Amino acid sequence: MSDKFYCMTLRMNIDCNGCYQRIRRALLHMQDLESHLIDRKQHRLSVCGAFVPQDVAIKLRKRTNRRVEILEIKEVDAGADPAAPSGGSHQP
Repeated sequence: MSDKFYCMTLRMNIDCNGCYQRIRRALLHMQDLESHLIDRKQHRLSVCGAFVPQDVAIKLRKRTNRRVEILEIKEVDAGADPAAPSGGSHQP
């Protein structure tokens, strides 16, 4: 397990409901992930957690037998709230 918190965006081909379920099941079995979001229309996955990004892509590839393309990897400060806005001003 990595000590850094990452948010990663991946592209995978999600053709049907069975493909979606296979990807979802593979993500749910990964212990290092804090959260995930699957966007069927855009064929994108977003995963966040304390993991090694390449290892997550390799595990997804092996479990789903589908091509995985890493689009973006963001390293998030572990002390800060990842959902908190980064702007200085806050409007109610």
